[in-house]
Amino acid sequence: MKWLPTIKEYQLFLKIERGLSNNTIESYTRDIQKLLFFLEEHKISKTPISIDLGTLQQFIYELAKQVSATSQARIISGLRNFFEFLIFEDYRKNNPTDLIETPKIGRKLPDTLSEVEIDELLAAIDLSHPQGERNRTLLETIYSCGLRVSEVINLQLSNLFFKEGLVKVLGKGNKERFTPIPYSTQKYINFYIKDIRSHITPQKGYEDTLFLNRRGKGLTRQMIFIIIKNLAVKIHLNKKIGPHTLRHSFATHLLKGGADLRAIQQMLGHESITTTEVYVHLDTSYLKEVVEKFHPRK
Repeated sequence: MKWLPTIKEYQLFLKIERGLSNNTIESYTRDIQKLLFFLEEHKISKTPISIDLGTLQQFIYELAKQVSATSQARIISGLRNFFEFLIFEDYRKNNPTDLIETPKIGRKLPDTLSEVEIDELLAAIDLSHPQGERNRTLLETIYSCGLRVSEVINLQLSNLFFKEGLVKVLGKGNKERFTPIPYSTQKYINFYIKDIRSHITPQKGYEDTLFLNRRGKGLTRQMIFIIIKNLAVKIHLNKKIGPHTLRHSFATHLLKGGADLRAIQQMLGHESITTTEVYVHLDTSYLKEVVEKFHPRK
């Protein structure tokens, strides 16, 4: 069994059987390619079936010199999934990563912006050109709906249900969910559609895409990162931020305002409540207020 055909089969499995996004599949593939590069560099002749614990331990040892503990843990997890696939397809009987210890890593809290910083960021957008109006609407949508960057890129005109106050979002693993959209954001979107997007001719395949670039194609992840990074520089914001920062801020501000954690979980599209619970640790002042208000020993 050769590596490249096996990797292609694995990618197909991830797409069809597990319904993972292209970005996630690419991430899993990069983990295996790092292992392949190591084998080639050290002239180690091992197939997906014959590779053993000792070889993988050697790979992880070399890896530890180059990447952080967080990256090590992610790569080990990616390899573990790959070998589980081989077992599932009856190519292997055992998973050689089972005895590899994952590095202990602390739980990193996501960066967030205060409500004032959000306002400053949005106020810094130059509205004198059409891209400015689009960018303001784009960031308002990410922040007010708590969307991932991939979700806002793929937002469709046909998935806007403003009468019901909802938008249909295509999340991780092609899972759909409805999330509320504030009336103020609806107004921004309606203005953008009527006064900006209507003057752009969508290219084939992008007729239903909400946010378009000047050439009529959808926006890229990199483009949205650059928009936010440039705004942060403009207001002298000394934080490393991106689209996910707005999503984190959405969740944190909801929690601070008294929103139920389960409701936030549903709006963010988290499968597990433990993923959402990270936001509880972001605002200890809010937790202190809860104890002082509701605890019988206050």
